[in-house]
Amino acid sequence: MSYTALRTPGLPLRRFTGIAGVAFTVLQVIEVPLYFLHDGAPPDSNVLTRVMLSLVVLVLLLGFATGLRELVRQEDPACGWVADLAHGAALTYIAVTFVAHSLQAGEVIAAEGPVDPTITAEGSYLLYGSIGRILTAVFLAAAGYATVRSGLLSRWAARSAYAIALINLAFVPSLYFGNDTGHFFSANGWGTTATIASLYAYWVLAVGIALLRHRNARHYAGRPGSASEHRR
Repeated sequence: MSYTALRTPGLPLRRFTGIAGVAFTVLQVIEVPLYFLHDGAPPDSNVLTRVMLSLVVLVLLLGFATGLRELVRQEDPACGWVADLAHGAALTYIAVTFVAHSLQAGEVIAAEGPVDPTITAEGSYLLYGSIGRILTAVFLAAAGYATVRSGLLSRWAARSAYAIALINLAFVPSLYFGNDTGHFFSANGWGTTATIASLYAYWVLAVGIALLRHRNARHYAGRPGSASEHRR
């Protein structure tokens, strides 16, 4: 690591945010397959394990979203309001997902035999589905714009975030398509609540890796005051 990199402002925060993003995605990738291991009602241990994993995942997302907001503010305070919007959307997403987890875990804990809480916990349908999708879209659109506009990351971050945000928005109307979990586009279907819901994790992973590698768009733009400018 160069002397210039060692003096880069916010380097510990970059590392924290990057590690949180990578760890978040790794655990998310481990969690999602647990939803597809059993036909019919899964054993209680399966449901409670995936809920427990998700609790840790959501805390890591909180760390990532908070770190990203602060990094954007350091790069360009004028983009702070957009970073706040992304952070607020992430916080709301985390809160509603905690509620959805509570509803599903409560169904399992209270039932005398195995139940499928993705069907029986009716209050969680929109929290995992349409509400989760629109909040994810807001988070991605705002975070993508803020990271690029501030110069924290290059254009790929915004373009990929916008694309995934549009896919999430396309699933907001899934609330009109019933509650068949085997239906890709239903309110609680495997597409709406699992497959599409996990796409944003790969964006978080890419951003986390970029932050750990200290790739700052300003370092490559040759802007006055950038590290690349000082090295000329």
